[in-house]
Amino acid sequence: MRDSVQSTTPAINFKRGQFVLYRDPELFWTGQVGHTFVCRIDRVCLGDTYDLTQLPKGRSILCANPEYMRLLPAIDAMRDIDTAPLNTDAAADDMTAAALAWLTQQRATANHRPELPAQRD
Repeated sequence: MRDSVQSTTPAINFKRGQFVLYRDPELFWTGQVGHTFVCRIDRVCLGDTYDLTQLPKGRSILCANPEYMRLLPAIDAMRDIDTAPLNTDAAADDMTAAALAWLTQQRATANHRPELPAQRD
């Protein structure tokens, strides 16, 4: 009979360039502070491990176990832009400069009709 031990590994294949939340197991299990932080995946290694860069410090974490990693989806990072109330002047006060620039660009693009290609004879 098989043991019914459940893995904490999420059913995901992480990719280079993705952002993850990483929990350092040694720091966590020894009760130390600062055990969980944001990282960028720099390399997918053999043996289902990953090389990470801790952000913003830039410290390298080699051969990270994916059981201690959770994906930080882009949709969560962009939620403030996607749900921003654009009908008030106060809305701009709560947005970052990058979000405002992106929205300004989108508005400019949305207000112009696409050009049709020149007709050939």
